[in-house]
Amino acid sequence: MLEIIQKTLTDNAIIGAIFSSIAIIFLGFYIRKRNILTGAASKILTKVVLTVAIPALAFTSFMKDINQKELHEGINILIWGFVIYILLIVLTKFIFARVKGDKQDVFRVLTIFGSTTFFGVPIVKAVYGSVGAMYSSIFNIAYRVFLYSYGYIKMSGVKMDKENLKKNLKEMLLNPVIIATFLGLFIWLFQDMLPQVQIGDKSYAFLRIDQTLPWLYKPLTYLDKLCSPLAWLAIGITLAEVPFKQAVGQKEPWVYSLIKIILVPVINLGLLVVLNKTGILPVSFEGMATTVIMLATPTATVAAAYAISFDKEALLTSNCSLLSTVVAVVAMPFWIVILQIIKNIGLFA
Repeated sequence: MLEIIQKTLTDNAIIGAIFSSIAIIFLGFYIRKRNILTGAASKILTKVVLTVAIPALAFTSFMKDINQKELHEGINILIWGFVIYILLIVLTKFIFARVKGDKQDVFRVLTIFGSTTFFGVPIVKAVYGSVGAMYSSIFNIAYRVFLYSYGYIKMSGVKMDKENLKKNLKEMLLNPVIIATFLGLFIWLFQDMLPQVQIGDKSYAFLRIDQTLPWLYKPLTYLDKLCSPLAWLAIGITLAEVPFKQAVGQKEPWVYSLIKIILVPVINLGLLVVLNKTGILPVSFEGMATTVIMLATPTATVAAAYAISFDKEALLTSNCSLLSTVVAVVAMPFWIVILQIIKNIGLFA
């Protein structure tokens, strides 16, 4: 075991990813504290990440040859995405059984839906590369389905009638990340059936722009590389803006943060170990690690916005969002190391 831990802690790729994330978050914190950038910079950087960098990353991660292993893995991750969110909807009812009324609804929604896109995807990309980015995009399909349906219904208190369904579907389907994900997924899945272009001694689908239109693909690769550093800078700037004392002094945000950042990923990990060992739903290490990191993320912006918009425990939501972000920043390096130890033990292929 000591050899495995030593091997993990001397892995330059893992240590580099952990140090990079912490260093850039602290850089964002520092430049805000020194007033080099204003507080508005965080919102601008966040918008660039969510509307430009992550859509570019979601699309480019699918620009690769398809193979049976990754296809099977992608299907299993898609299935697991729906399964784990349904399980979390059920489990949070019991976890927060002692909490009543609107507060229970708020805790449940904030626990189920983390900041997978803004916080999770950049870390997955930095640690596990394009394969991890592709799996995170597939895993996020279920996340968005439930966020814009269950999350909205629970926080708004309205029934999902025709008008609300149309509104939420429009919001979901016009999201740049969703558009890029489904376009990339379509090209990846059906590349052998699409019209082919001969390049050298190999043929590629005409929509595989990494091969057929490299001059168009190149700008996207530059944009997808903005994802991690800009997201980490924005997190650092945000942390420099918020008042810690109010959140830290209350018990409920601490309990929520530990459940969200520690308990939920542990439940996910435990279930995947069982399903993988029994062969019911086998996943690779990268697939498992991607889902753990995506679930070990702080409060989702959309979930927090729902609570504030519908006047459901707005102050509690803000405190939970703040504290869970701090806890996630501290816990994420430990999660990455733990996952690497699990890999070196050989629990996942």
